[in-house]
Order: sequence, then structure tokens, then C-alpha cells
Amino acid sequence: MRFSLRFNNDLPMAAYPALAHAAEQAGFDQFWVSDDLFLRGVWPILSACAIATSRIELGTCVVNPYTCHPAEIAMQAVALDELSGGRLNLGIAAGAADFLDWVGIPQERPLAATAEAIRALRSLFAGERPFRSAQPPVGWSDSAYMRIPSRRIPIYLGAMSPRMQMLIGELADGGLPLLFPPEQYRQVNERVTTGANKAGRDRDTIDLAACIWVSVAEDRAAAEAPLREKVAYYGHAFSAEILGRLGLTHADFAEIDRIGQAEGDMARASALVTPQMLQVGVAGTATDLIPRLEGLVALGARHLSFGPPLGPDPLASIAILGREVLPYFRG
Repeated sequence: MRFSLRFNNDLPMAAYPALAHAAEQAGFDQFWVSDDLFLRGVWPILSACAIATSRIELGTCVVNPYTCHPAEIAMQAVALDELSGGRLNLGIAAGAADFLDWVGIPQERPLAATAEAIRALRSLFAGERPFRSAQPPVGWSDSAYMRIPSRRIPIYLGAMSPRMQMLIGELADGGLPLLFPPEQYRQVNERVTTGANKAGRDRDTIDLAACIWVSVAEDRAAAEAPLREKVAYYGHAFSAEILGRLGLTHADFAEIDRIGQAEGDMARASALVTPQMLQVGVAGTATDLIPRLEGLVALGARHLSFGPPLGPDPLASIAILGREVLPYFRG
């Protein structure tokens, strides 16, 4: 079993080294940070975490080839990998079309663009000139290669759509699919396996992280509150497929969306979130979490990745997970 934590890039810079150090002390294997547009950049965040830790792997969750060219991604990744002593995992994805719209960048050919970026990065990390590959990046010349040494940095693919999840199996070293609800792991794993078989790869060599929303605290009500806020904010944007897995429709979120988005009263909107809606993630005490996580392991998950909101006090949540949850599954 492997365990990781995921954080958004919206916290104060000073928070991340302490969180990474706490995660390392608690026994986590990986520490991931997002790179959402117009928040704090992931590269300085993880650089600070690299200096504050010595063992835990660090990862971008995720960067995209639209707002950051693959050549620039490679430069930043190689430098951070060197700083961390070879502990970087590079998470990449097509990004969110809504965010790209903010800056007038069309999300053209997301599947092809992401695959091309992964192939280019692989060539750059290997010290090759990408034009020599079977499918070279369009427009790259024979001068496009790294001038500094690098190892083969693992590439993880963030994926929501079925075809992108298959691409994890075809190309990536690992996968970062968001699971809404956690039990969606079965379908995602089947798609990754299909992609691996198509490419003639061994599925067992691919680190597929079961990325779930988690909120844990010593008190169940305290743990549920942050997850309620997250569901109230994002619930209206979930696809019909995701809501269908929960037995819900967009109509169930209409009033929550009206109060939270139109009126700006997230506290009142959060109060309308039902227990059924909370099933999109996992919230409660460690005792509440373990049975749901056991179900994930029974479905074949070998990497549990705990993501935002994590709990009302992230440092306390890390301690609870390290003390009560990780030893349970490792044992």
C-alpha cells in the first residue's frame, strides 16, 4: 500500500513546508500540490517543501501544456528534481477548459495535446532530441533538448474522462483520477487496464492513485463541515454521470447553487447539503473512514490519496491519518 496527500495551491506559502514535514513524519509516501490558475505557483511551493523534507516524494497535481509549454515544464521539473534529490513526480493533465477560458486559451485536442506533451517530456528527461521520436512535437527543431542531466522523472496523468483514463494505461507511470464517489475506482481501474493492454504494458507497473476527497477529525460533525462546504461550492458543476452514481441530479443542487453562488451565502448553502451528497467523498472520524477505505482496497486500490479539504485542521488531520489509518492498512 502507498499513501499520499493532495493540497490546493491556495494556502499561504508558509503553510506548505510544515504540512510536507508533518506528512513525512506521519509516514506518507507522496505529497502533491495543485497548480490552479491565478493562485500560488506550484514550483516555489514544492521547492520550499523539498528543503523542509528528506524522504517524501513531491508532486505537481497538476500542470498543463497549455498555460505552460512542455519545454518550460521540463526545465522546472528537472531543477526541482535536482533540488529534492530525485523525489519529484510530475503530474500533468489537459487542465480545466473553464480556467483556460479566463485567459483566452482554447483547449484544443486535449487528449492529443496531453499525449504529445508526455512523449516530449520523456524524450527531454532521457536527454534525447524529441524530433527523433516516432511522434515528434509539432514545430520542434533538432535544437530542442535538455542541456543539463536528468533522470527519468515519473509522469502521472490527471484524468477525468474515460479516454483520458485509458491514456494513463497507455503512456503514464501513474494516474491521478479524481474519484466521485470513491467507489468509482472500479470503472477507472478497468479503463486504465484496457489502455495498458492496448499498449502492451503491464498494468501492475502503473501507480494508480485512488484520489478521493477526505475530511477527518476527532469529531464527526467537525469533519463533515469542510466537506459540506466543498460539495456546496462544486456540486452544481458535477457531471450528470457523477451525480447519477450518487442517485442525484442537477435539480437537487439548484437551491444550494442559488444560495451559494447567486446570493453568496455559502454557510446557508452548506447547511442544505444532505448525507447522500456527502457520499461524493469520505468524512468523519478515523473509525468512520476505515470501512469506506476498506471497500476501496477490496476493489483493488493499492494507493490511497487523501485530498482536500482533509479536515478543519489539516495538521491535526495528518496526525490522525498517520496514527490510526495508515498503520491499519499497512498492517
